[in-house]
Amino acid sequence: MSALKSTKRVTSPALRDRKGNQPIVALTAYSAPMAQRLDEAVDLILVGDSLGMVLYGMKSTLGVGLDLMIAHGRAVASAASRALVVVDLPFGSYQASPQDAYKAAARVMAETGCGAVKLEGGRVMAETVAFLAARGIPVLGHVGLIPQSVNSLGGYGTRGRAAAEAKAIIADAEAVAEAGAFAVVLEGLTEPLAREITERLPIPTIGIGASPACDGQVLVTDDLLGIFSDFTPRFVRRYADLGPQISQAVASYAEDVRARRFPGPEHCVPGPEAVKAAPGAARLKVAASKKG
Repeated sequence: MSALKSTKRVTSPALRDRKGNQPIVALTAYSAPMAQRLDEAVDLILVGDSLGMVLYGMKSTLGVGLDLMIAHGRAVASAASRALVVVDLPFGSYQASPQDAYKAAARVMAETGCGAVKLEGGRVMAETVAFLAARGIPVLGHVGLIPQSVNSLGGYGTRGRAAAEAKAIIADAEAVAEAGAFAVVLEGLTEPLAREITERLPIPTIGIGASPACDGQVLVTDDLLGIFSDFTPRFVRRYADLGPQISQAVASYAEDVRARRFPGPEHCVPGPEAVKAAPGAARLKVAASKKG
């Protein structure tokens, strides 16, 4: 049976075992309807804290709280029956200590029904990754460009251009892998660096703005579909341009309402007088539509 038609739930160990084999397909989702659309085609659905920027108009991910992630995570996990659902731990919920991270991750797992959590950071978070993994919480790591540290990084630019920085990112990725993460996201890296990390690590790498050599790829679905149009990162390929189509559909609806073309008779439920006035079969048809 092909992967696309399988209804067996994808697990974090199954993805870890895909290292060097079939590429991992990942996309973001923040709602039940989107999760349903993605579920059969992807291996991993990420409920990313990017929802703060994509859905709520925030300038960064830093304003996203744990309750918000749980609300969206619950919606996605309830709709996805096949893909592994991973929920981001938001800024401030896990950095203070492994114990704080466990409390946040346990809440996310219990209240959403997701299969894993994601956290950002390398060597500094290795102890936390190990603490969570030892207590039954699968962890997806994230190194390179880490958006929750955008202020200390000085922006969203590509990481690893300088030799010293590249060496540090390699050490970060290795530390996360050794700590027990089942996979690691590599974001915003130079292509040679992402390729080298992928070759070094025993766990899968999932690239976003990294390298085709990664063991998988992830994108923000709204970027892929052309819905989020504030900016388009260099690494995004738009597979559709739904933004203008949505705008046109809304404009057409508005025109029809103002011109009283919508709703029409076919969108209305007739009253009793219409049933009485309708002869024979037509009367039965009207009566049936009224019951519906």
